[in-house]
Amino acid sequence: MVVKLIVINFPHPSVFTEYILRHPSQMMKSSFYYFFQMPWFPELMFTINDFKTLKNLFTSPSTGIGRKGCKLTAEDIEAYLYVFSQPEALTGPINHFRNLFSCLPLQHHEVTIPTLLLWGERDPFMEVEMAEITRIYVKNQFRLTVLSDASHWLQQDQPDIVNKLIWTFLKEESRKRE
Repeated sequence: MVVKLIVINFPHPSVFTEYILRHPSQMMKSSFYYFFQMPWFPELMFTINDFKTLKNLFTSPSTGIGRKGCKLTAEDIEAYLYVFSQPEALTGPINHFRNLFSCLPLQHHEVTIPTLLLWGERDPFMEVEMAEITRIYVKNQFRLTVLSDASHWLQQDQPDIVNKLIWTFLKEESRKRE
């Protein structure tokens, strides 16, 4: 059903779980994952004080979108807040983090379809070393592109480059790794 896989700023799940256990710095960067394991409370925390925590996530100098130049406009922020203020809108994204540990114990599944992994080198949440290690689990064409001036939000930081990389990858004919 899936012909090609495109991933933005997340390693293979086995890489993530193994890496986090061996690198305390990544464990600290991922500490919010543990907070997100609680039911309903993370959603509540994002909504209090007019979504202050969510606003900070998107706009702070250390984690925000557009850290390297153009910041979000007031209209951009309002658009994000409008979307996430809808009933149950925060639960879906938070469930992504809740489900990360569902793959334990590790089974080391291999990816057998052509894969494009895009990574922001300035990601405050994910160490870039995990991107290259992901290659071990992809048993077909694997392309990794690390964008040096992009953060965790690389599709917002570098939309023209990201869109071009995605479009080029989708148009290419798949070829087996030799």
